[in-house]
Amino acid sequence: MSLTAFGILLSLCMGLRIGELCGLKWEDVDFQHKILHIRRTVQRISSTNGNRKNKIVISALKSATSFRDIAIPDPLMRYFRMFRDKADLYILSCADKPVEPRTMQYRYKKILQTAEIGDHNYHKLRHTFATNCAEHGFDVKTLSTVLGHSSVNLTINRYVHPDVVYQRRMINSICRQL
Repeated sequence: MSLTAFGILLSLCMGLRIGELCGLKWEDVDFQHKILHIRRTVQRISSTNGNRKNKIVISALKSATSFRDIAIPDPLMRYFRMFRDKADLYILSCADKPVEPRTMQYRYKKILQTAEIGDHNYHKLRHTFATNCAEHGFDVKTLSTVLGHSSVNLTINRYVHPDVVYQRRMINSICRQL
């Protein structure tokens, strides 16, 4: 498995934003307690001096609720251990500079293209995570906390997309209990 594939897996299984993923350092992984600390983000910012250059900025997260600790799923721990490196290095680059979010987006699109899967924005992984959690009975407050949202309503209205198959399964399970 490559570091890019590992990053995609982290976003799909833990709901990370692309900037949060790119900002992860090894010091953010608590191997003993299996916790991932989300503490920074990486973003591309347009220059304000009019020369059309962009710069990469590593910054604090956008809100207090974005700072969070997420339980690392047991199956992912083997990959954390496999790629483990020095604490001050970024996870995806194994260097002192992070992978740029735009680079990660390009890599993701290349993987989708190679696998002949439709074109999707990287952020769709976060939506998929949220929908899967809701469909597997995750309570919305916990999901909202994992996603770093300030409001449960934001989680429900923007990230949870139940489909007819899920609706049918839930309705059938209720009817069986009658």
